[in-house]
Amino acid sequence: MKRILAVLLALALCCGAIPAALADDAEAPAQTENQTEEAVPAPDALNTLTWDNLEKRVRENNATVKMLQETIESINATDYDKMKEDLRKQLNQIASGQRLLLQFGQGDSYAYAAAEQAYSSLRETFDDLKDGNIQQDAADTVRQLQNAQNQVIAGAESLYVALLEMQNSRASLQRQLAAMDRTVAEMDLRYKMGQISALQLHQVTNGRTALVSGIATLDAKLDDYTAQMELMAGARQTGSLTLAEPPAVTDQQAAAMNYDKDLAAAKEQSYELYDAKNTLDDAKDDYWSNVGKYAPGFYKRESLEHTWQAAQYTYQNTVQNFEIKFRTAYNAVADYRQALTAKESALSLQEETFQSMKLKYNQGTISKNAYLDAQDALESAKTDVATAKHNLFTAYRTYYWALHYGVLN
Repeated sequence: MKRILAVLLALALCCGAIPAALADDAEAPAQTENQTEEAVPAPDALNTLTWDNLEKRVRENNATVKMLQETIESINATDYDKMKEDLRKQLNQIASGQRLLLQFGQGDSYAYAAAEQAYSSLRETFDDLKDGNIQQDAADTVRQLQNAQNQVIAGAESLYVALLEMQNSRASLQRQLAAMDRTVAEMDLRYKMGQISALQLHQVTNGRTALVSGIATLDAKLDDYTAQMELMAGARQTGSLTLAEPPAVTDQQAAAMNYDKDLAAAKEQSYELYDAKNTLDDAKDDYWSNVGKYAPGFYKRESLEHTWQAAQYTYQNTVQNFEIKFRTAYNAVADYRQALTAKESALSLQEETFQSMKLKYNQGTISKNAYLDAQDALESAKTDVATAKHNLFTAYRTYYWALHYGVLN
């Protein structure tokens, strides 16, 4: 953040007004790239949010993303030639003022010293601009801001799927409550018939109370998280936003994954690694700029050498951690694919079991409660498949963000 503020301050002090034409030029590549994308999805219906529109709506409505975008555009709109010319004029003006002070014998005055300091500072900025350092810092800052935007979008995606999973959990709890109600009714009848004690009946009813409390707690969280999703997507905050299921991860997407190639691409896109390399380069420059000042064995030289070595280890650690996180994200896709296959197989078996139980119920060989229990088991198996799909989709999106944007949370 300090680096961002430093660049923005330099730009604000030196560039003056922002030319609109340059802002348009900065946006042109993005517009050209967007033209090659797939057709724009249909707008969401009232009080609904689809996966296809999620990123677009967050980018258009999230205050943090919009603030970052405005900052990016302000940096991209900078006219560096105009900045250089303005600095040259300011340097000439200060130099002229210094000459006047010298003519009036004020060479050792406070005014002359202040002018000298101002000239030195502006000259350093001018040289940095001429050498491209300011432009590079601005480009680095834009990359950092874009990375921050991507983090917000990835977070919105995680929230989206988490909400769907919370809804699945609530449906499961509701089924458990329905089954508990059947059990309570049965136990109450058995108590009246003297088959169980009052304590046994109380234990069952107490379990129902705990289940109702759990549903109420989950409802409160659902309301909070839904409101957050509504805020991020620019929807009216009612706590009742309906989310559509995300698309399935296809076999083609999984087949296109290639660890070595994808890792290299992810590392190239990673701002974290880019920033770490810049930090390492700065440490290297500092080392070679100062190490020659001290004789071998002198404590200041040894300190510099240890500092430089520590910087190298820090960079290596950052790279290794990124590689480990990417490997984990990459392998998770295959793991969740096989888990989904297992859940789908279990669902198929449960469907067969339910049909058998349904037939028995229609024939009068099992009770209604046994039939309803079989129905609940089938619904639970369907929920397990939905959860497995969500887990696979989340894993793939984690891999996707790492591959295309270098974002690994």
